[in-house]
Order: sequence, then structure tokens, then C-alpha cells
Amino acid sequence: MAKAATLYRVLGNIESYICRTLLAGFVILLFMQILARQLFQHSFSWSEELSTYMFVWFVFFGASYAAKLSAHNRVTFQFKLLPPKVGLALETLSDLIWIAFNCYFIYLSYDFVFNRMNLFWKSQTLGVPMKYFYMVLPIAFSLMTFRILQVNYYRLCKGVDIRDPESLEVEKLMDNESHNSKAA
Repeated sequence: MAKAATLYRVLGNIESYICRTLLAGFVILLFMQILARQLFQHSFSWSEELSTYMFVWFVFFGASYAAKLSAHNRVTFQFKLLPPKVGLALETLSDLIWIAFNCYFIYLSYDFVFNRMNLFWKSQTLGVPMKYFYMVLPIAFSLMTFRILQVNYYRLCKGVDIRDPESLEVEKLMDNESHNSKAA
């Protein structure tokens, strides 16, 4: 039972763990490169390329993590002007459009990576087939789509509003400010 709970926790936060690992990895690589150049007048040709690919993977998994937190930038002030049910319906519609875009992009990226990409395309200094670097596209967009569906499930079926903690703080501040200005 404990193993299942641990597995569920790891899978529930997989993007966070991947992002942390990638961030630590490419920062260490870049720091190592700086030390090698400054102290030993030696450069690792592969470290900059690898750190660039790690950063790209970090960005895509970070986008999936932001979808999990419902923290993507979006314009939502107009929903506050509408009745709550209408605002909820329009926000759900915009998420469905986002999901449709992601599904189309998953299809295109999967087709590109597994059907159209030349197996002989390799990275310049690492010599690794580019297919492995481009695999982040279908993986991250699939995870992002899953997270959007998960957030909408919690919001629509369970009544739990998952919001970015920072945006909740901003909303509280704005509500307090508008309440104070009305009282004055």
C-alpha cells in the first residue's frame, strides 16, 4: 500500500521532479564549463549543447507543470464580469480549444519524430540522434493535455478550484483594496 502511495505521489509530481533535475543538471554543467574555461583554459565542447537541450526540456516540462497548477498566463478578467456559470462555461470552452490544439500538436510532433525524422540527424557535438531530443514535444504536450483535463475534472466534477497560489494572493490583495476603497 505504501509503495502505491509513493508511486502515485511521484507520478502526480513527475514534472516537478523532472524540472528540478534538469535545472540542477544544466546549472551544474554551465558552472563546470565556466570553471574549466577560467581556471584551466579548457572547454568541454559538449556541455553547452547538452545544457541547451536540457533547458529546452526544462521549459516544456515546466509548461506541463504550470498546467497542473493552472498557472498559465491567460486573460480572465472578463469572466468576472459575467455570471459565474457563464464564466465557468467559457473558461472550460477555452480549455477544450487548448486541448484540441495540444492533441493536434501531439499528432504532428509524434509524426515528425517517429515517421519523418531522418535517423541520421545527429547533434553536433554529442553525436546523439536528434530524435531523442525532439521526443520532448509529444511527451510534454501529452502531459500538459492530461494536466488540463485533470484540473478541469477537479474544478467541474469535484468542485475544487485549482489555482496558481500567486494568482490567489493577487486576487486577495485586489479584493481587499477594492473593499477598502468602497469603505472610504
